[in-house]
Amino acid sequence: MPLAITSPVFEHGGTIPTRHSRDGENLSPPLEWHGAPRDTRSFVLVVDDPDTPSRSFFHWAMYDISSDTAGLPEGAGREHVQARQGVNGFGNARYDGPQPPKGHGPQHYRFRLAALNVPRLDLGASAKVEEVWAASSRHIIEETELENLYKR
Repeated sequence: MPLAITSPVFEHGGTIPTRHSRDGENLSPPLEWHGAPRDTRSFVLVVDDPDTPSRSFFHWAMYDISSDTAGLPEGAGREHVQARQGVNGFGNARYDGPQPPKGHGPQHYRFRLAALNVPRLDLGASAKVEEVWAASSRHIIEETELENLYKR
């Protein structure tokens, strides 16, 4: 069975509830995954918006997630002592949900999960989300994503 990520609050291709956006409570959504490869040593999760004009805008990175973890509870992006978080495009080391410019149509948001062959990434405390993903890319065994939409 391949690696897969889901959420009980939205389906792949569905709409992210306002509760999980900066327009709402800005809580990271609950996430679940299964099908991790046998040699997984840790996971990394990155959330980005690929629809921005210049490049992807990064909303969250959680990394050094233990290999025996099968998901994250709602709100894990506020404080999560069992994993580290990268600095997002808003300048925060936490989850910051969708907040597209007013007047834009629906934008895509990708929850990208990767199984890694290392137990931790050697990154400083202020690593940016894009640095987390770049460091992860050398260690990816398998990856999957959950893509959703959000519109103001």
